[in-house]
Amino acid sequence: MRPIRATIDLAAMRHNLALARARAPRSRVWAVIKANAYGHGIERAASAFGAADGLAMVEIEAAVRLRERGIDKPMLLLEGFFDASELPEISRHGLVTAIHSMRQVAMLEQAALSSPVAVYLKLNTGMNRLGFDQISFIEALARLRACRNAGDLVLMTHFADADGARGVGEQMARLEGLFSSAAGQAAAGLPRSLANSAATLRHPQTHGDWVRPGIMLYGCSPFEDQSAEAIGLRPAMTLTSEIIGVQRLQAGDRVGYGGTYTAAGPLRVGIVACGYADGYPRQAPNGTPVLVEGTRVPTAGRVSMDLLFVDLSTLPNAGIGSPVTLWGKGLTADEVARCAGTVSYELLCALATRVPVRETR
Repeated sequence: MRPIRATIDLAAMRHNLALARARAPRSRVWAVIKANAYGHGIERAASAFGAADGLAMVEIEAAVRLRERGIDKPMLLLEGFFDASELPEISRHGLVTAIHSMRQVAMLEQAALSSPVAVYLKLNTGMNRLGFDQISFIEALARLRACRNAGDLVLMTHFADADGARGVGEQMARLEGLFSSAAGQAAAGLPRSLANSAATLRHPQTHGDWVRPGIMLYGCSPFEDQSAEAIGLRPAMTLTSEIIGVQRLQAGDRVGYGGTYTAAGPLRVGIVACGYADGYPRQAPNGTPVLVEGTRVPTAGRVSMDLLFVDLSTLPNAGIGSPVTLWGKGLTADEVARCAGTVSYELLCALATRVPVRETR
C-alpha cells in the first residue's frame, strides 16, 4: 500500500474545543464543521466535538446525515437555505438556519411547515459578503417577528479582519449603530453570535451569547503573528508518508518538471510519496519545510501529482523507507501554507479522498 496517510487526533480536537470554551467562558460554542470538518471528516468531528453546544455547517445534506446517525444537538446552517423546498426538511430535523436576504424571508413566510424554524438573522457590518444592511435588517426582523414559521431569533455577523490590524472596532461600531435609531431598538435585545476563531481568541468584547470557532478547533492559528503552539492549540491532522526513492545528483543537475531546482554540487534527493493529487500544494516553492526522520529539510523542485522532492544533504543516513511528515505534529500546517502562499484552511480542506485516514483517540 502506498505509504501516505493522514492521522486525525481526536484528543487534540477535544483539547482545542476546551480551549475555545475557556477563552469565551460566558458564551455557548458552535463548533464549525463545514467543508467536511475542514477535511477532518464530519462524522468524526461531530464525535470529537460532543462537548460543543452546537454544530455549524453549510451543507444541509451533512446536517441531515448527522441527524440520521442520532446526533440531536443544535445544528446551524451558516448560509441558510437555497430553495424553499429545503424548508420542510429544516423544520422536520430541527435545524437552525441563517437568513441573509429578503428572498429567504419571503420563502420562510410562504412555507407550510410543521414547526417553526430558529433563525440567525445576518447583519452585514463590513465583510460585504452575505447579510442585510441596517435598514433592510430592521425590515427583515419585523417581518420575521410576525412570521408564524420563524422561531427564536439571533443576531449574527461575521468579522473581516479580526485576525488583522484593523481588528473588530469598525464593525462593532456599525453593529452598535444599528441600535441608535428608534427603529433599531427593536434589535437591541436579540441574542448575538459574532465571534469566529480570531475574535474568540483576541476580542472578548465580541463573544456575546454564541461564539463560532472554526480553524482553531483543528489546531491551526488564525493569526500570522501568533503560532498555534503559542496559543496552546494542538494539531488535529498530521499528514505523513515515506521516501520511496533516492537520486544522487551532480552540480548542474536539475530536479523535477521544469527543472526549477538546480544542484549546486553533489546532492542526495529523496523522493516522497506525496503530491498535489494528495492535497499537498503544487505552488509550494523550493525550501518549503518537511520533516524527514523528525529533522527539518527543504523541498527541492516542483511538486508533482504523486511525488515531491526533498534535499537530504543534512541526513546522510536517510533513504528509502525514512518517515516523512508533511504537516501536523512537529511542523504546523500554518507554516507550510505560508511558504506556499496560502492558508492552512486550504491545505486541510484539500486533503484528497485517496489518502487513507486513521484516527487516534
